[in-house]
Amino acid sequence: MTKQSVMVSEAANAALTKPGLNIATLSVAVSNSSLFPYTPPSYATPQAFTTPSSAYPPPQMPPAASIITISRRKPLQKLDTTSRINGWIDSMKASSPTHIKSSPSLDPSSWTVHHPSALSMFEQMMNASKEKQIVMFLDYDGTLSPIVDDPDRAYMSDSMRSAVRAVARYFPTAIVSGRCRDKVYRFVRLAELYYAGSHGMDIKGPARRPRSQRNWALDKTGKNKAVLFQPASEFLPMIDVVYKALVETTKGIPGAKVENNKFCLSVHFRCVDEKRWSTLAEEVRTVLREYPKLRLTQGRKVLEIRPTIKWDKGKALEFLLESLGFANCEDVFPVYIGDDRTDEDAFKVLRDRGQGFGILVSKIPKDTNATYSLQEPSEARTGAPVPTLYTF
Repeated sequence: MTKQSVMVSEAANAALTKPGLNIATLSVAVSNSSLFPYTPPSYATPQAFTTPSSAYPPPQMPPAASIITISRRKPLQKLDTTSRINGWIDSMKASSPTHIKSSPSLDPSSWTVHHPSALSMFEQMMNASKEKQIVMFLDYDGTLSPIVDDPDRAYMSDSMRSAVRAVARYFPTAIVSGRCRDKVYRFVRLAELYYAGSHGMDIKGPARRPRSQRNWALDKTGKNKAVLFQPASEFLPMIDVVYKALVETTKGIPGAKVENNKFCLSVHFRCVDEKRWSTLAEEVRTVLREYPKLRLTQGRKVLEIRPTIKWDKGKALEFLLESLGFANCEDVFPVYIGDDRTDEDAFKVLRDRGQGFGILVSKIPKDTNATYSLQEPSEARTGAPVPTLYTF
């Protein structure tokens, strides 16, 4: 196999020394003889998407001890209920930016040594990716857009969209979010990307095959068949029922917002008075105790309700790499940028594979499987690896 020769040019090296490096301003020139000559997929209508090959194994139910379930077979004792609610409240506070603090065991200077800024390590990152195909994975909220009070107004800036478009022009690029896939697409509005919504339980890709994708399925007519994978489809009726129940039961709590992300639900409490958090947690508990096949996790001022299947953003990353033809490829270099604890599953996959790296967007030191760090979403725009490339 002929390897691609990729080097950072003098122009890119010069750009690295300038403050406010913007990836949208860096040009790329890749020869036709490169190993992975990536051609961005064209726009496609929803009707063009079909389900992928059944060769990919369906997700399995995880061990009962590894998930948060609420059984309806036995009535909860008062002490157990109080303990559970207090645990939720503590977790809600721990995930809140107004409460979150770096762990006492994490010295900021030492943490920075182990997770240096991706901006300061840009050249080293490019050297590590030489002769390899970069594949980009990006979270949305807190990574491509700022965290805002109203989740329906988490818009990405035009400059960020331009930066993502520049990345996707040369590298396969996917958005991996806990949001509903369709909603993320409406925010991003770039049809050449791959989208994995609902924490990776709703994956959809472009219909036309880029040249870099080697294992591309064909339909019965011999035409290209786009990626579409929804491992939690059987849970849709249950999710819909629980959504309606949560909307009804939380309507008396000012600021609470229930978001239907199709294969999972989000209960936002960013605008809820902290004194009402215990009430909100109790209302959510009351609904979920009737649905032991759903589990509860916490994010940044949000309660996440998901099916108890063994599927997460890490699994979605692995599935997309396989769909792109890079499952067992030593020449692939995945990069994942995210800010939330749900992104840790993807960071861990990359660390376990020994390929690529994760970049955590966080202003404070915290336990992570990511290799590098960024302070805020605006740095994600300047830190993604789109150097000036040339081949020889």
